[in-house]
Amino acid sequence: MTITTRKAHRDAELATVRNAGHTTVLVIGGGINGISLFRDLALQGVDVTLVERSDFASGASAASSHMIHGGIRYLENGEFRLVNESVHERNGLLRIAPQYVKPLQTTIPIYSTFSGILSAPLRFLTHRSGKPQERGAFLIKIGLMIYDTFSRDGGAVPRHRFLGRKKSLQELPNLDPNIKYTATYYDASMHDPERLALDVLQDGRSAHEKAYALNYVEAIGRTEDGVLLRDTETGDEFTLTADVVVNTSGPWTDLTNEALGTQTHFMGGTKGSHIVLDHPELLAATGGREIFFEHSDGRIVLIYPLKGRVLVGTTDIDADPRVPARATEEEIDYFFDLIHHVYPQIKVDRDQIVYRFSGIRPLPRHEDTAPGFVSRDYRIEVDDSRTVPLVSLVGGKWTTFRALGEALSDRVLDLLGKPRKVSTAGMPIGGGRGFPVTVRARQMWQEANLPGADAQRADQLLTRYGTRAAEVWKRVQADADDRPLADGALSTGELAWMVENELVAHLADVVLRRTSIAFVGDADAAVLIELADALAPLLGWDEARRDAELVAATEILNDAHGLSITLPARH
Repeated sequence: MTITTRKAHRDAELATVRNAGHTTVLVIGGGINGISLFRDLALQGVDVTLVERSDFASGASAASSHMIHGGIRYLENGEFRLVNESVHERNGLLRIAPQYVKPLQTTIPIYSTFSGILSAPLRFLTHRSGKPQERGAFLIKIGLMIYDTFSRDGGAVPRHRFLGRKKSLQELPNLDPNIKYTATYYDASMHDPERLALDVLQDGRSAHEKAYALNYVEAIGRTEDGVLLRDTETGDEFTLTADVVVNTSGPWTDLTNEALGTQTHFMGGTKGSHIVLDHPELLAATGGREIFFEHSDGRIVLIYPLKGRVLVGTTDIDADPRVPARATEEEIDYFFDLIHHVYPQIKVDRDQIVYRFSGIRPLPRHEDTAPGFVSRDYRIEVDDSRTVPLVSLVGGKWTTFRALGEALSDRVLDLLGKPRKVSTAGMPIGGGRGFPVTVRARQMWQEANLPGADAQRADQLLTRYGTRAAEVWKRVQADADDRPLADGALSTGELAWMVENELVAHLADVVLRRTSIAFVGDADAAVLIELADALAPLLGWDEARRDAELVAATEILNDAHGLSITLPARH
């Protein structure tokens, strides 16, 4: 497959779609699963348009635990097919998206030998939680043995290992000394989910000349042969006809169907929150590993290092998709309690929180099933009662996005009567093509493809873009006035490349999703002002629009992400 580059400012992409007036497949929802479908269809040569009411990967896809995992806990649900698919896809992503997906050593602290052995069969058979109980070594050992049988895949990850208290504390001396064992296995971390989603999106846009992606465009109604859309930037409405409409709007699937005139009750999502800590002592205590276990209340707990910070999560609470998800003070207290549970000698406080985020998982309706036992698998619903079929995706998770996109694409191709031309299995994603995986290979690649970049800048670009960094660097070098921005987090030339190639529409797009500036706690008033000033000429903003972008970005960061940014009176 040949990937070409197509530069298109968002407004130009939108104008092209409006003028065409028709697409073969309209995909509503630009999270990772909609984007994966978009890429797969484009690779089959299908004319496809993706619309997203906000920015790409800004909803549930931006609120994940940054993990690509096989789902060891799903074994207790009896979801062996999902576990098998998940570990296969995890191992595949380590190969095809190595720029963002990295092996993650994971350790489970264990406090008993036989705890949960009587309740586990009941939970497995009924999917009811009963009285929460931590898992003992016996159950965890059985689970990991089964997990290993799924996970090997040619030795992509090592087998698990068990250690007693003494050796566990030698390896991780800050752990609670009351542990009896630790179990260590491998999954994978996802360092930049939003950027991985953008790479998948760019592959789709580049694979077919009539594959278009529009952010800040929402579906508000349905016609006989198409969908009424609204550009949320201008308020303009237009109709796009299609042969098939696919709803991939995640936890908002029922609400989207309602807007399209179809009543469904597919979804029943749960809220998951996380906090990010700037805490060197806790960072060192992790030993570079994720600490993962089931707390005494039955919730999954994870503590792991990422980008020089420590990510802590997560909760699992029934949620209404009509209400914005926010990490509450009660959830933060819960996180602090669980950190103390694992690391009793390490103190944490709210001043060390640099970022918080929360989202709703796109889970199926689950009635009286406990949230932790709701299936993470996906299914496809097809309504062909009208001239144009409406396909709804129910469920899905980050780990399986590639396989899900292919399965969903197969269903759409079947409706269109078109054959599959190519599979995405094993196909490198974006900047994963030719990505150097050893220290020496990385150095050689940087020297050959990023001439003139100092070591820090070269490493930063390769980390952010994978091998697409070569393209970005050419744009940077072409900018005679290129200068650093946000204390060197990016530069004016790089920002111009983002606007030209990544459909940037707002200041928040850059701070939250095109970079990690907000995630690591570097988004303050001075940085926002500097970035807004640099974006203004690139996007044609006048002073009033530039000020409005500053206010909007500040409100998002303060409200949704728990920051306390105050803009100066004259900003």
